[in-house]
Amino acid sequence: MAAQAEEKKAAGAAPAGISLHDFCGRVGEQAVHFHAMRLRDSLFLWVGAEPALRSLAVAMCSPHDSIPVSTSLLGDASDTTSNSLAQRLARKTKKQIFVSYNLQNTDSNFTLRIENRIKEEMMAFPEKF
Repeated sequence: MAAQAEEKKAAGAAPAGISLHDFCGRVGEQAVHFHAMRLRDSLFLWVGAEPALRSLAVAMCSPHDSIPVSTSLLGDASDTTSNSLAQRLARKTKKQIFVSYNLQNTDSNFTLRIENRIKEEMMAFPEKF
C-alpha cells in the first residue's frame, strides 16, 4: 500500500486528501470569517463571525435541471441563505457544495457581497477550492 502511494507521488499525481483554507474580510461594518474545506469531489464552506454551526445546506448540479438541487440539513428551514449560496457556488464550481452561513444579516445585498468575497478568494487560490 505504501509503495502504491509512493508511485503516485513520483508520477506527479495530486494527493487525494483534505485541503483547508481560512480567510476573512470586512463586509460593511461586519468582520466575516470563512473556512473552506476542499474534499475530493466537494467543498465545505463555513461563513460566520463567531464559532457556531446554526445552519447547513448542500447543493449539487443535476443533469436534469440547470438549477442545482439543494436541501437544508441543519437549522431553520425558513432561512434559505445557506441553500441559495450553496446553489450558486455549485453552479459555479460544478461540485457538491456544503454551506454553513452563520451571520445574522441575510439581506440580499449583504449576501451578494459575501458571495463576491468567496469568488475573489476562489480566483486567487483555485487549488484551495
